Amino acid sequence: MKNLLFIFLLGFSGVISAQNYRITYQRSSNGTIIEGQDPIVVETNASLTKVYNKAKDLTVTNYPQEFTIIDRVSSSFQQFAILSIDKAIYMKDSTSLNKQTFEYLPETKKILGYTCKKAKTIVNSNTIEFWYTDDLKIKGAPTILGQNLGLVLEMVRNGNFVISAVAIDKLKAIRSNELKTQKVDALTYKDLLWKSRFTTISIFKDQVINFSNESKSNDSILRFANGTIAVRKVKFPEITIGSQIFADVTEQSNGDAYDRTGSFFMIPTEKALSFLDGLQNGAKTLPIYTNGNGKEYQGVVATEQYNPVVELMRFFTPFGVKQYNYLELKDKTWAENVLYRQDISDLLPLLSGKEVWIGINIGNYDKGGHKVSANITIHSEGESKAKPTRIVPLFCTNNIMEMAGQEYGTMFNNEKGLEVSFTLDQPMKNIKLRYITTGHGGWENGDEFVPKKNTIYLNGKEAFGFTPWRQDCGSYRLSNPASGNFGNGLSSSDYSRSNWCPGTVTNPIFIDLGNLPAGNHTLKVIIPQGLPEGGSFSSWNISGVLIGE
Repeated sequence: MKNLLFIFLLGFSGVISAQNYRITYQRSSNGTIIEGQDPIVVETNASLTKVYNKAKDLTVTNYPQEFTIIDRVSSSFQQFAILSIDKAIYMKDSTSLNKQTFEYLPETKKILGYTCKKAKTIVNSNTIEFWYTDDLKIKGAPTILGQNLGLVLEMVRNGNFVISAVAIDKLKAIRSNELKTQKVDALTYKDLLWKSRFTTISIFKDQVINFSNESKSNDSILRFANGTIAVRKVKFPEITIGSQIFADVTEQSNGDAYDRTGSFFMIPTEKALSFLDGLQNGAKTLPIYTNGNGKEYQGVVATEQYNPVVELMRFFTPFGVKQYNYLELKDKTWAENVLYRQDISDLLPLLSGKEVWIGINIGNYDKGGHKVSANITIHSEGESKAKPTRIVPLFCTNNIMEMAGQEYGTMFNNEKGLEVSFTLDQPMKNIKLRYITTGHGGWENGDEFVPKKNTIYLNGKEAFGFTPWRQDCGSYRLSNPASGNFGNGLSSSDYSRSNWCPGTVTNPIFIDLGNLPAGNHTLKVIIPQGLPEGGSFSSWNISGVLIGE
């Protein structure tokens, strides 16, 4: 049941005959006024103070809107947040104002004609200086901090960020508000306010990714490859160019103890064939890539009729987080889950205003498997100098349908490697290849543990080369309770690997390819893949899209 509070501020202004004032503040950074800011306004008298941001464009309602009311009789304050047209919350704090401490300094200076004294405090390693005046016999500040000093006319944080008063006006009364609000505790208030500042699109919630013939689809989520793939259709709003987009996946073991390859991906469907056709009708229905080594690779490169999946995020499960936390070691407190979070703003054109298929896969052969939740969050930017971009999917050798017979990425044992031809219907400028690469082969001489150079050729010329390698895997030991321990004092999860660690995201790298004219082009990836040993073999999961203007 909601706690409802109706606020009438006009009554306060008549309790004490003191003058009411309105102080307007502006922000500046490193000596430059911040463009596009909404001024901070303080309305105050001897009984109460109200702090809010004044919108420049009163015809536009931007949520959330927040304001604070300080009751000077009880030395308490209430913070209010209007989260949407039909939801508002508030919290009350009766102790924080009296706990603030300051160092009082001897300097004085004039601001807007008033003599100001100086005080200082340190909050979270930030030094904050206050210039306040007693001349008007009232108190107030543009933030909760410093409310009891006097009338604060300037705040300086770390010497470079300044909130300064630019006008002081007399008021007949402090402006009243009437709100129907729900009371919440302080932590809930902060959480709801923070979450209201961006859009969260929930993709999967506690979804089990396992290997079982009992894994079935439902009305909203389709399951494939014996349950190792989950896919659903998602509608995205229009996203302003320059906005930030993040993908996050939370994972914990639901039975599987091993480090597995995971992919959070989208399925392009604008061509005649898509990866969804392969999921529904079998991997063999996808276009076949061959390079002369005798194997057939299904759905790994773009053709005139097909685009491969676009990986939003490549991630790797740790060794048994949560499910195997009972495997105790001295001075080790295991994590409850692993959170993977990555900026995917560069893929905005694939999502904005579109209804697309989003999927998640963890390759495993365990009936319990893994449990995952996944979201995409959109953080809008009001003004941006970012330019519109185009995206051309090229390749993905990550065999997402491994448990349905899709071939491993072993095409690099041939000098042709991976080669894809593509056609641009118009020129592209400032092109970058968004490239994800990880090496696999989990024995001593496998490519998982042996550095190998990746070389990218564009139209027959070498464009870029590097050796993908991660040396920080030991940083994630507390996410790997079931990791094997060896006689040399290392755990399996400590070992360096070919661009991945158990329990981490593999970040894409962005390779500058310059400008390309309209017409036909070829891109090739060469990796010196290691030879098999007995039943063990190496493979490479690589994916790439072109991003350009």
